[in-house]
Amino acid sequence: MAKRVEALDEVVDGVLNPPPDRNKRKIILNAFVMNTPTHHNFGQWRNPADKTPLSDQDWNTIDYWVNIAKVCEKGKFHALFIADTLGAYDIYNGPDNFKPSVRSGAQFPVNDPLLLVPALSYATESIGFGVTASTTYDHPYELARRFSTADHLSNGRVGWNIVTSYLESAAKNHGLHTQVEHDERYQIADEYLEVVYKLWEGSWHDKAVTKDVERNVYADPEKVRAINHKGKYFKVPGPHITAPSKQRTPFLFQAGLSVAGKNFGAKHAEGIFVTGDTPALVRKSVDDLRKKAQALGRDPYSLKTILGITVITAATDEEAQAKADEYTKYIDKEAILVFISGGSGFDLGPYSDDFDLRDSENLGLANYIKKKAIGLNQENEKWTKWKLAESYGLGNGSPVIIGGPETVTDKLLDWVDEGDVDGFNLKNLLLPGSYEDFIEYVVPELQKRNRFWTDYDVPKGSIRENVYGTPGNSKLRHDHPAYVKYNWETGTAFHANGTELTHKSEGGDLKRKYEDVEE
Repeated sequence: MAKRVEALDEVVDGVLNPPPDRNKRKIILNAFVMNTPTHHNFGQWRNPADKTPLSDQDWNTIDYWVNIAKVCEKGKFHALFIADTLGAYDIYNGPDNFKPSVRSGAQFPVNDPLLLVPALSYATESIGFGVTASTTYDHPYELARRFSTADHLSNGRVGWNIVTSYLESAAKNHGLHTQVEHDERYQIADEYLEVVYKLWEGSWHDKAVTKDVERNVYADPEKVRAINHKGKYFKVPGPHITAPSKQRTPFLFQAGLSVAGKNFGAKHAEGIFVTGDTPALVRKSVDDLRKKAQALGRDPYSLKTILGITVITAATDEEAQAKADEYTKYIDKEAILVFISGGSGFDLGPYSDDFDLRDSENLGLANYIKKKAIGLNQENEKWTKWKLAESYGLGNGSPVIIGGPETVTDKLLDWVDEGDVDGFNLKNLLLPGSYEDFIEYVVPELQKRNRFWTDYDVPKGSIRENVYGTPGNSKLRHDHPAYVKYNWETGTAFHANGTELTHKSEGGDLKRKYEDVEE
């Protein structure tokens, strides 16, 4: 490093040295879904084509989700990535007005994502499952048990999408008067991760479970210990109530666009979500994240960057455009405004149909619209709330690719090679139709160009084995802070009385790097 980093509060100086075959790597593909009638495809629930092939099945039945998981596994997707939210979007024509969400089905109702995993993992063999859960409202002791259980039942195929939650309605429904302040939510999350790392990585020895019949010992009590965590936000004595699963720590996903979010992701995430209107803009964000991770002693290319994207495809460009035109008929613009209002905190309801939002007295809203107009090169347009909804369109704010196999593949690889993203969270317009189309038309073209695998690197393996291509190694990489600090045998672990063991392994220098930059 050029200098010792005191805090990750800005773009970190440094030089990235990508592997020589970087632009030949195979991409990661996840199906981006949510246990709700409409995720980002607002209005498409009315589309007659948005039906599972299984008759009389709806989104809240297990057969519906099993079918989607099987379709995606047939296409060799890395994971079914399941988003979540813990409250209703209730800002539009608000405050506290959840009825527009109810009326439009805008991510409402929404069912628990983790409860899908046991059934879906039983019905499949290799596809992983990224599950969203909050560090603000779930307690770390209980979350650690739930994810360990799911990892056991799925044979190591579970990932955790770490979120701090952002809806005021979620805060109120969890007993708070208002949300915890944004940056403090990340401070809570950082300690939260420390707790679950201690439980997952440091509370049980790999050989604790002996099943010694002659000695009447199921597990060696000397190889299970308390963690005695006493922090600002959590007090958790331990031990972990669940024995270590195949991965110990689930594969760690995270999305954070703010400075605090990026710092958190660079430290903890293995898969991190990025956004941007062009590959060049995304590249700036990706480089920043990689430099931050590198400054923390991590391999910057172990951070797998994932872009949310919508693909509409068919046999030809013309047929794909015809599909897009048909989908456009069902877009629910008011549902999009409900979503934007809820996520941003700007109530777009009261503005008249012809009011240019750049003239709003709410400077935050006005500046947001100005930036969007510049980014889309549409500064001369009148940016009403309906124009804003239209700009979100079929991708609900993310990039949209429309075309036949070659067109789609060319554009996807532009994002990969120019934007340095490692893969995509594929949104959908129809379930499972959007994924069936992608698998039929785009996957073979990607495979022909040797940019997507023809089978899982590790069939029946863990999600971490398949994302990293490391057969036989389902555990955290050795440069990850949880391994460096909390692994029982090689990291800084804890005796039952809470005192630290001496750290003498190769990870010692890495440990000091983490201590240097801890916020």
